[in-house]
Amino acid sequence: MVVEQILRAARRFEFEVLAYCLMPDHVHLLVHGRSEGSDLHCFIKRAKQSSGQIYACGARRPLWQDSYHDRVVRPEENLSAIARYIIENPVRAGLVTSVLDYPFVGSSTWSIEEFLKGDA
Repeated sequence: MVVEQILRAARRFEFEVLAYCLMPDHVHLLVHGRSEGSDLHCFIKRAKQSSGQIYACGARRPLWQDSYHDRVVRPEENLSAIARYIIENPVRAGLVTSVLDYPFVGSSTWSIEEFLKGDA
C-alpha cells in the first residue's frame, strides 16, 4: 500500500522513481523530476499523507516522521550505482540473503533483474 501511494504521487507530480526500498523503520527513494514543474516537496508531502492516512487507520499510530532528508545527485555521480545501493539495503541489513526475496524494493523504470545484471 505504501509503494502504491508513492508511485501514485510520483505520477501526479511528474517524477520517475528510479529506485525505492521500504525498510522496517524508513524508506529510501531515488527520484528524478520529469519536468520543470516537478515539485519534490509536494510529491513527498502527498506520498506521506496518503500512505500515512491509510496506515494509521489500521495501526492507530503514525507511519512517518514530520520531516525528510533529501540530497541532490550531482551529474558526475552514477545513478545506477546509487539505485543498486538502495535496492540492496535489505541484504546489507541482514533481512534477506537475496534482493529477489524482499518484496518492498523496486523501480518505476527498471526491473530488479536489470539491477542485478548491472543493466540499470
